[in-house]
Amino acid sequence: MKKFNLLVAALLMVTLAGAGCKKKQSPPPPMPPQGAPGKPGMTGGPHGEGGPPPAPKQVVVPDAVKKAWKAVKVQVEYKEKKTKKDFTVPLNSEFKVPDSDITLKVGAFLPHFSMAGDQITSGSNNLENPAVQMEGFQGGQEILHGWLFSKYPAVHPFSHDKYGVSLLEGVKK
Repeated sequence: MKKFNLLVAALLMVTLAGAGCKKKQSPPPPMPPQGAPGKPGMTGGPHGEGGPPPAPKQVVVPDAVKKAWKAVKVQVEYKEKKTKKDFTVPLNSEFKVPDSDITLKVGAFLPHFSMAGDQITSGSNNLENPAVQMEGFQGGQEILHGWLFSKYPAVHPFSHDKYGVSLLEGVKK
């Protein structure tokens, strides 16, 4: 009986020692917010943690790029009509989309979009990663703010119930 009690005591000690060595797992961190109110898809901080937004990056268009490009060709999708129309829009201009209440403000075109540090620029004049800076307004309210990419349209897509806008290409001077 003594051996049995010693065996039970030894097993109990091993069990308790093993249980005490287990690392407690903390609950997973909460998911970051998906966007700030009033601006779909935009987050408050650089990692979605709220607080003030990061300082905007400076857009630097090299002189060679300014001299080479005059406009962009965009495609507007009319989702309800299931049709698409292409439009050529001059850089740094406003464009009222026909048969809609949307106005697009086209900014800089960068044929080789690159972002580093505190600036956005074009790495060359080659069509490596074409992008256009664009804002969209409907009824005076901003519905689009950012960059559209022709080779990667899903990176920053313009999403709207009735319309779609995508960059097709840059137009040379």
